[in-house]
Amino acid sequence: MNVIEKDITITTKGEMDIIDITPQLEKIVNNSAISSGIICVFIGGSTGALTTLEYEPGLQHDIPKALERIAPKNTYYAHHETWHDDNGHSHIRACLIGPSITLPIRNKKVIHGTWQQVVFIELDTQPRTRTIYLQMLGT
Repeated sequence: MNVIEKDITITTKGEMDIIDITPQLEKIVNNSAISSGIICVFIGGSTGALTTLEYEPGLQHDIPKALERIAPKNTYYAHHETWHDDNGHSHIRACLIGPSITLPIRNKKVIHGTWQQVVFIELDTQPRTRTIYLQMLGT
């Protein structure tokens, strides 16, 4: 059994920047010693999230609108009192989506649907440089 760790570094444009990281994952897995196993993809940070979606312009427009209905930006969050910042909604949204995703690897390929891509969603109110941590386990 092999364990391989890699990182992906991305720079975001700020709140609601949705970045398709599928090509980077596929390249890393294809170039690794793992042909069968799993890959865990994790964002270290409490205002970023990872998920899958169909990476197309309609959903890139719809996701921010849906998140605004669930955790509105312009409402009171006690978090603002703690740190005197403006990203309470960012933490709530990240908490709901989640910081990680695990995908199967078969024949040196990341398994996902035809219209399913792995994306990072920047939920903080300003641009960030993010490190996405990858851990592959398999043979």
